[in-house]
Amino acid sequence: MRFQTQLVPARLIRRYKRFLADCVLEGGEEITAHCPNPGSMLGLADPGTKLWLEPNSDPKKKLKYGLRLVESPEGELICVDTSAANRIIAEALAQGQIPDLAGYSGHRPEAPYGQNSRVDFLLTQPGLPDLYLEVKSVTLSRSAGLAEFPDSVTARGAKHLRDLTQMVQAGHRAMMLFLVQRGDCQRLALARDIDPAYGAAFDAATRAGVETLCLGADIGLHGICVQKNARIAL
Repeated sequence: MRFQTQLVPARLIRRYKRFLADCVLEGGEEITAHCPNPGSMLGLADPGTKLWLEPNSDPKKKLKYGLRLVESPEGELICVDTSAANRIIAEALAQGQIPDLAGYSGHRPEAPYGQNSRVDFLLTQPGLPDLYLEVKSVTLSRSAGLAEFPDSVTARGAKHLRDLTQMVQAGHRAMMLFLVQRGDCQRLALARDIDPAYGAAFDAATRAGVETLCLGADIGLHGICVQKNARIAL
């Protein structure tokens, strides 16, 4: 997935109302950027944090910048645009870059399923059971080398796990795919202290047969792709 325009550096002044971020550009201009992340961005939204913004010239958009990347003090790029995860996985599926899912040629996004839900991708292939695939973006890391999900309470995430369980019970395959959008983590754990209900829902889904796949991402200032042959241990 390539960014549509060249990213520009900035510093965070404050993030508020979840989807707004006041920033200062390198030249000193203060602007408000769209923050496409409904989570807490725990550890990634401190004042002064270095950001990378994507400018746009769309007259229909009120905000002329979108927050795409956070840069850690160590120079690690972290994608905080949660919507990017689906675009990254869509490209990887189309190009056959996920070996665990390479047997499926049909990749339908936003297919209705469960209780008034839409699955991120419905994978189909003659002779194989349909595979219902949910994608989650992972950015939280509180210990070196360890990514965690979620970074805030997510009742919606728990509902997705219950919906996936229903698909397994109906005779289909179902999978939760965690995309770790930072390159400094080799393991993934559930943040059970942040959302115990999600942890319980995950355990129940796993017992019912819902599969899990954890992948890493290569992140640069021009774009992001799934790491080749890189699985994250859960």
